[in-house]
Amino acid sequence: MTEITSDDLLYGYMNGIFPMAEEDGTIYWYSPDPRAIIPLDTYKPSRSLRPVLNKGIFEIRVNTRFKEVIQCCAGPRPVAPGDEQEGTWISADIIEMYTGLHEQGYAHSVEAWRENHLVGGLYGVCINSVFFGESMFSKESNASKVAFHYLIQILKTNHFTLLDTQFMNDNVRRYGAIEIPREQYLLALKRGLGIKTKFDPAGIGTGKNNQDPLFL
Repeated sequence: MTEITSDDLLYGYMNGIFPMAEEDGTIYWYSPDPRAIIPLDTYKPSRSLRPVLNKGIFEIRVNTRFKEVIQCCAGPRPVAPGDEQEGTWISADIIEMYTGLHEQGYAHSVEAWRENHLVGGLYGVCINSVFFGESMFSKESNASKVAFHYLIQILKTNHFTLLDTQFMNDNVRRYGAIEIPREQYLLALKRGLGIKTKFDPAGIGTGKNNQDPLFL
């Protein structure tokens, strides 16, 4: 396989394409039409999630275990009895590529911890005011939902303009994802890339003793 560099990844994201690995490890580039996004101004936590947030069951940390988060996202997912385990698009090469982006400050993880154990989280790529959500995992009920809630708070606080979730599926639909034509997406992407901001979690609180997320 031809090596995909961090510059290749950033160029791809800035032009509306992203990589995914097949089961044999081969990596292909995708630019879906329509494209799924989550409007930042319409997100609201579900009624069932609000008590979880208010109780502060999970501690939110940012970028403390990025590689572990992506490895958990790549791992086996629970399935219903009789269903087959789905394959993952997150190969070993993908893990190393995005870990490299993280080390350069372009990829971030939002993590849900309980009793000092990582129990859920998500990761994605950030370029200026655009966040490209990649994947999430949950080892405990509501853990990834709480991590996502605080991702939204970080993006809103720092005036992000676009949250790209790539493909529509049941998971992103529950967070308010909509589909837009690729042409419209590319216009929103261009606008967002022209607005500079930072992925800074300071000041949002975590729902646990109202402390800022632990940020490393």
